[in-house]
Amino acid sequence: MKQSNALSGSQLRTYERIFQHPITHNLSWHDVLGMFRQLGTVETEANGNTKVTRNGQVMVLKATQSKDVGDADEVMALRHFLKLTEATPSQSEAEGTHWLLVIDHHEARLFRTEMNGSEPKRILPYEPSEYFRHAHHSREFSRGKEKPDSGTFFEPVAKELAAGGQILIFGSGAGESSEMLNFANWLKDHHPEISRRVLATIVVDESHLTDGQLLGKARHFYKDAQPVTPASH
Repeated sequence: MKQSNALSGSQLRTYERIFQHPITHNLSWHDVLGMFRQLGTVETEANGNTKVTRNGQVMVLKATQSKDVGDADEVMALRHFLKLTEATPSQSEAEGTHWLLVIDHHEARLFRTEMNGSEPKRILPYEPSEYFRHAHHSREFSRGKEKPDSGTFFEPVAKELAAGGQILIFGSGAGESSEMLNFANWLKDHHPEISRRVLATIVVDESHLTDGQLLGKARHFYKDAQPVTPASH
């Protein structure tokens, strides 16, 4: 199974641009296909279409004369396919997993702390156009303090955590301004079985910390949290 943490360099940058918020408008098909060759297999069909296969799923890209991905719908289709085909750990693997979730209003980053050099899985709130189309029917739409609907942001995060393993959450802010605490409280109501696996929610200045520094803090926490087995006499 080929996961996004196998990417590096320009391929990783292309992957991140597909999930960029707001949507990017100058994404090269050459770069996209290069990324997919690393993540799966890419074949050119007799009619000029391109077939991409990843983890048992297939996407057909119609032949185009353009060098760049044309519009937002095409970017969203690429984004959907990448999410759909991302491999998830098996049950036995997941039970021994130590997760780090770093979450704010802009995105959630999900790390497996035992994997060195891995890139986080990024989960974004839905697009602004989708939000404002529905926000007028929400009590959260008031005086410029719009927030993503929890069902469209939190639910995909919970789905990634559902398989098993211990969970540590980093975030910033306090009270209702903390997406970390909002998510933790939402879990208690909607996924209590996942909530019971959350070991701690810790306030960090994540905007000034690299992924490596965040992982270092998480690994230190998990190391200290492990029970010590008494020596036998």
